[in-house]
Amino acid sequence: MENVRDLGGMPLAGGGSTRFGQVLRSARLHDMTEADVELLVGKYGLRTVIDLRTPAEVERDGPTPLERAGVRTEHLTVLPEGQRPLPRDGEDPKLFNYRGYLDHRPENMLAAVRLLTEPDAGPALVHCAAGKDRTGVFCALVADAVGVRRDAVVNDYTLSNERLAAVLRRGVGGEYDIDPTDVDPHKCRPEVMAALLGELDARGSAPGWLLRHGMPDTELDVLRTRLTDPVSG
Repeated sequence: MENVRDLGGMPLAGGGSTRFGQVLRSARLHDMTEADVELLVGKYGLRTVIDLRTPAEVERDGPTPLERAGVRTEHLTVLPEGQRPLPRDGEDPKLFNYRGYLDHRPENMLAAVRLLTEPDAGPALVHCAAGKDRTGVFCALVADAVGVRRDAVVNDYTLSNERLAAVLRRGVGGEYDIDPTDVDPHKCRPEVMAALLGELDARGSAPGWLLRHGMPDTELDVLRTRLTDPVSG
C-alpha cells in the first residue's frame, strides 16, 4: 500500500482536532499483503472501503484484497461519464478537474460523505488510484465540513507529494499516460487546493455544498461528532 494516512490529528479552527481511527486515505489497494489486511481489519477495525475509481478501473483490477476479505466496499466514481470536458485556455487543468468532481458527480461525492455518518460504517478507508486527486478532494471536503483549519486541509493534501514517486513507480493503471520518472506534473500544489476551497466558500463552504446537495443537518452533525474532538468549554 502507498500514500496511506489517518485523517486524525488535524487541528480545528475552533480548537481541538480530528479523531484518529475514523478515516484512512490511500492509493489503490491491489498490492496489499495478507499482513496489511490483517492490520486494517483485525487491529484497525476497518469496516468500509469507499472506492472513488471509475467502473473501468474497478473492472480492470478486480476485487481488492479487502473486498475479498469481506470488507464492505462501495464504488462511487467521481469522474464524469462519457467524454470529459476540457479546461478553457489558461485554466489550471488540475483545478478544473477537481471542480468537476463536485460539479459533474455531486451525487456520488455526497453519497461517499454520507457513508461516514452511517452507524456501522466506520472506521472507513477512502481511495482512488494514486490517492491524491479524487481522494484529496474528498478528504478536503470532509475536513472542511467538520471545521478543520484551512492551512491544515491544504497541508494534508500536499502530504501526498512525499509518497508520489513511490506511487507512480508502483503504477496507477494502464489508462493513465504517466512517466513514473517525471513526478513534477503530478504534484499536489497547495495553491490548487486553496483555490478550490475558495470556490467552495463562494458556494456556501463545504457544509453549504453538502446541505445544498441533500445532506440533512442531522447527518452533518453526526459527521462532526464522529470525526472531531473539539475543545470542551
